[in-house]
Amino acid sequence: MSDHTAGQPATPGDPEGIDPSVLDELTRLRDSIDNIDAAVVHMLAERFKCTQQVGHLKAAHRLPPADPAREARQITRLRQLAESAKLDPGFAEKLLNFVIAEVIRHHETIARSDNGPNGPNGPKGPEGAPR
Repeated sequence: MSDHTAGQPATPGDPEGIDPSVLDELTRLRDSIDNIDAAVVHMLAERFKCTQQVGHLKAAHRLPPADPAREARQITRLRQLAESAKLDPGFAEKLLNFVIAEVIRHHETIARSDNGPNGPNGPKGPEGAPR
C-alpha cells in the first residue's frame, strides 16, 4: 500500500501510488521527447556540415568568418518561424545566436588553417609555389 495520501504528489522516482496510466503517458511523452532530441542533434550535425563547407569557401576566397547582415536576416526569419510554430521567439533567437557563435568560431579556425603559412591558401614560396 502507498504511503501517499490522496491529493499529495508522489516523490520523484517513487512511482508508488501513481496511476499506471499516468506513468504510461509519462513514458510515452518522454520517449517522444527523446526522439525529438535525437532528431535535433542529427539536424544540427547536418547544418554544421553545410556551415563547414561555407567556412572553407569563405577561407578560399578570403571572406570574413562573420556576415552580420546574413545573421540579422536569419534571426528575423527564425523569430517569425518561431512565432508561427508557437515557440517563444526570444528563445529561438538565443538558440540561433548560440549556433551562429559556434559557426563563426569554426569559420575562424578554418580560415586560420586554410590561410595560415602552411595552408593551401597561405603565402607563396620563393618560386611562387604554395608552401
